[in-house]
Amino acid sequence: MLSRRNVPSLLFSAVAASVVILPWAFDGMPGARNEQPLATTPMIVERPLTGVGGGETVREVHQETPFSMVALTADDMTGTSARVRAKQPDGSWGPWYEAEALDGVGEQSKGQCISPGPCAGAALARTAHRTGTDPVFVGRTTAVQIAVTRPEGATPTVPAPEGKKPDLGYVPANVEEPFAQNLNAVLISPPQAPVDVAPLAAAVDTPGQPPNIIGRAQWGADEALKCGTTVYDNGVRAGVVHHTAGSNDYAPEDSAGIVRSIYEYHTRTLGWCDIAYNALIDKYGQVFEGRAGGMTRPVEGAATGGFNPNTWGVAMIGDFETVPPSPVQLRTTGRLLGWRLGLDHVDPLGTVALASTGGEFTFVPKGTVVTLPTIFTHRDVGNTECPGNAAYAAMPLLRETAARFNAPPGPQDLAESLRGGAIFLKWASIGGDASPLGAPTSPEASGEGSARYANFTKGAMYWSPDSGAEPVTGAIYDAWASLGFERGALGLPTSGEIQEPQWIVQNFQHGTLNFDRMKGTVTRVIDGVPVELPNPANPGMPVQLERFTPIDAG
Repeated sequence: MLSRRNVPSLLFSAVAASVVILPWAFDGMPGARNEQPLATTPMIVERPLTGVGGGETVREVHQETPFSMVALTADDMTGTSARVRAKQPDGSWGPWYEAEALDGVGEQSKGQCISPGPCAGAALARTAHRTGTDPVFVGRTTAVQIAVTRPEGATPTVPAPEGKKPDLGYVPANVEEPFAQNLNAVLISPPQAPVDVAPLAAAVDTPGQPPNIIGRAQWGADEALKCGTTVYDNGVRAGVVHHTAGSNDYAPEDSAGIVRSIYEYHTRTLGWCDIAYNALIDKYGQVFEGRAGGMTRPVEGAATGGFNPNTWGVAMIGDFETVPPSPVQLRTTGRLLGWRLGLDHVDPLGTVALASTGGEFTFVPKGTVVTLPTIFTHRDVGNTECPGNAAYAAMPLLRETAARFNAPPGPQDLAESLRGGAIFLKWASIGGDASPLGAPTSPEASGEGSARYANFTKGAMYWSPDSGAEPVTGAIYDAWASLGFERGALGLPTSGEIQEPQWIVQNFQHGTLNFDRMKGTVTRVIDGVPVELPNPANPGMPVQLERFTPIDAG
């Protein structure tokens, strides 16, 4: 049998489960283009929650300007927990979401601005920082209910003295009222994506190829909000998995605004020097650069209190207590960590001995050396449920995905890369691995015009909007290949094999191929004219050259 065509090094997938990249996404590697940011500044409004004493208290907060993220801040949130739900367009209330305290995330010391760093002497210089919760994504709304639970006997919160605002050492993004000293609701309106934003197909994962990375300039980081100097470790020895919080029901065009809002909440509201995480990944597989300093360099983050040195923190956007990360989110997180750990020659399936730096954010005493997986989770070292029970249960698969980063993809990986597309559906409908095609041997690739194809052990499957998805196998496939595949006179297959007593017939866009069972020959018929074809001269491994338009072509 003639061989399937070589698959190019950069392949594009039309499958629904593929990673979705916004138009401002870029590779994130050295030399990638530095485009102007497309996002605008989030609006952050702080409101006091007064009269909140012991037990559970529910407060309803309204705002004319729509918002979609909510957090709580306080001077001290010890013993305080909170839930948030949003009013829906039909007037009903949506589900409750836990507002998880940022235990173990963020700077621990006071006065984060390091002279002569970029914020020294500026209005943004941090003199202190507050504690808070993760900002909870609740969807676009103008009203939320916040249920706060405090220890029994707690003194009710009171408003700040009239006309006096706390001395934060910086100017909040937007303040509509004086806010209380000890408990505040933070309403965040993420920037809206440009109206012409549309999901774009991205490259299929290939061995050794990291996921595309949306850089800080592309998601709209205001670098003036940073303070201090970037801390570089002497290498990355482990990766740490986190999650954010709130609804998982966000659109791909929401994600950049969510990341921008987390960054500004961490810096403007909580007084930290930068976003805590090294990277963030949404449920569509979009990867966002987090803390500044370079994705290929050992930048020390602030996401895993007590274990920030020599680790690299990745946050999956969403809540994964009961619902697992999406398959593409989990796979992309694994591939990202496999790539990043590989830069420092770390085995994703290995273990590492790390010494705790101690502090209020970890239960491991300072100086204690613990042995951890080289990919571990926040809950393994901190007093938190992060990244949620469902994500924690998926960690073995995530580690295996990371370990396969530089390994050639196997049949299971390739089948997963096809999932969601017409080729996969047709292959599954005719028996999958047990079908006449056998197992996949390549991801989906581009053919002539709008055609797509994938190779299998016993043939190939071709698809186009006009022809649909059809398999080609055996002697008919060999004959069709010798005629130039879909670029030949026959065009694409429009049916599978049709079994007749003497012949096996297959229809194509411009004719048929007919295999004679007795003679073992193939006859081509175009416009009613039959031509018996010679047997392929080199049955086995001929290669047809592919022609592709470069990805950056205008």
